[in-house]
Amino acid sequence: MASEGILLGYGNPLLDICVNGTEEFLKKYDLKADDAILAEDKHKPMYADMVETFKQVDYIPGGATQNAIRVAQWLLGVPKTTTYFGCVSKDKFGDKLTEKAQEAGVNVKYQYTDKEPTGTCGVIVTGAHRSLCAYLAAANCFTEDHLDVPENWALVEKAQFYYCAAFPLTVCPSAILRIAKHSHEKKKTFTFNLSAPFLCQFFKEPMMSVMPYVDILFGNETEAEVFAEEHKFGTKDLREIALKMAELPKENKERARIVVITHGDKPAIVAQDGKAQEFPAISIDPKDLVDTNGAGDAFVGGFLAQLVQGKPVAECVRCGHYAASVIIKHSGCTYPEKPDFK
Repeated sequence: MASEGILLGYGNPLLDICVNGTEEFLKKYDLKADDAILAEDKHKPMYADMVETFKQVDYIPGGATQNAIRVAQWLLGVPKTTTYFGCVSKDKFGDKLTEKAQEAGVNVKYQYTDKEPTGTCGVIVTGAHRSLCAYLAAANCFTEDHLDVPENWALVEKAQFYYCAAFPLTVCPSAILRIAKHSHEKKKTFTFNLSAPFLCQFFKEPMMSVMPYVDILFGNETEAEVFAEEHKFGTKDLREIALKMAELPKENKERARIVVITHGDKPAIVAQDGKAQEFPAISIDPKDLVDTNGAGDAFVGGFLAQLVQGKPVAECVRCGHYAASVIIKHSGCTYPEKPDFK
């Protein structure tokens, strides 16, 4: 049984606005079918356009880290085993995020700003593909001094495991680094996600300042390939890439880094102690596939739920695949009331 506050995440809280879209709509806003980008000025009218154009619009609490933390919380089942930091505004979307996260049992400790509205993410699903366009807004206003609030830092100290997607590297890399260094100093476990190809390319420096503290690194095949290219690994072989990532410099020499690369419905690759293993995904009947958005976050949530209970890596991966297989049968990062993971 996991204890209260054992897992803490910091990320960009966003309210997902989800639609089943069309190729034409993607073209209109210059979006790719399988991509995650930050909104530019040309994308700002898109959110209202989505609501007007499509009959069915779902509003779901989102943001990569928050998704993973919610899924882990769902699987752990004991309220407040997870804690989450991020920045929102005191507006209707901020209220909705707080309400949904608390309903899920997550101990949310948002920082509030009046400079920007609560962040949103347009999720356009086309068949088995999903395009994400995030308008960070308030999420962009997170500052490291949120960690200076004694009750917040007490939650950092209480946690034994930490998870950050790479997205906040564009917002407050110093907060990620501070949590990562604390984890290292106290011999705890810090987990991190490559999150998107553009982060591997354009935020390489802050990403690599965090990397020496990363005990477990997640990414999907596209992110891994772009990372390998950026770091001149000279290979497109995912097993080799995973092994090379595991060997990148690490502060804690006593514990080898574990690298986990997911690959859609193909096996996940886990590199550990100089060996790369494959773990098959759970096959889903295409007719049961509703929405792949959040599948990667759900995988991480499933993995973390077992990790904090001291389970072996194979069991962590098995639960990751289970969680992803549940999420893709639902719209957005949502799930049934109770998990049936055995």
